[in-house]
Amino acid sequence: MNGLGRTFLIYGASRGLGKAIVNLVPEAQDKVYGVSRSIPKNNAQLNWICADLSTPNDAVDKVKETVKDEKIDVLIYNVGIWENNAFTENYNFEEVSSTELNTILNTNINTCIQSLQSLIENLKLSDNAKVILIGSTWGVDNHNGKELVFSATKYALRGIAQSLREILRNDLIGVSVLNLGYLATEYEADVPTATVLAETNHALIPLSDVILAIKFIISTSNASCVKEILMPAMKDENI
Repeated sequence: MNGLGRTFLIYGASRGLGKAIVNLVPEAQDKVYGVSRSIPKNNAQLNWICADLSTPNDAVDKVKETVKDEKIDVLIYNVGIWENNAFTENYNFEEVSSTELNTILNTNINTCIQSLQSLIENLKLSDNAKVILIGSTWGVDNHNGKELVFSATKYALRGIAQSLREILRNDLIGVSVLNLGYLATEYEADVPTATVLAETNHALIPLSDVILAIKFIISTSNASCVKEILMPAMKDENI
């Protein structure tokens, strides 16, 4: 990396894990673009791009119009919406409407594919570019979840990574998938890990653990490829 710092492009930047990534991963000298529908709060370093990821063409155009031909060192696609009543006893696949299904597919997959396609030349401008796709334990083999549409998109994310890795291999661009289990997203990232563990009875993953995994991936040289990290909660019996 040059002395001017890195350029980050982070999707889903306004809340939860995305907010934590924006606040805790880039360093002071880095430039940060964040993509979301709602404006992220309390981050003067962030260059916000307002985009609705359920409308792929419009979202891709808005991001590209902002970053133009600028280099991107780290691209993190932290997006994942799911069906109504997902992860509850009331989930019923038969009740998922075509509108809801297409919104999930657009947000989780179609916009991801089109965004990556539009930003390849930006990534190639970096000396050590990293692409990190935030996946899920619902995208690994033999999980026990019933949420069909969400699961399908998270399996697809791994397929995207595998093919993109081959497309970018000669450019030494790393493509990683971080498959996460249940996260303690109701806690801000600056809440002490010990507090999160105590109050959740070790059943949820503190955001600080995920931040450490992301920092590991982007700290590696372009001679390494971190293909996948699988990070379920310790007490998660879903996989």
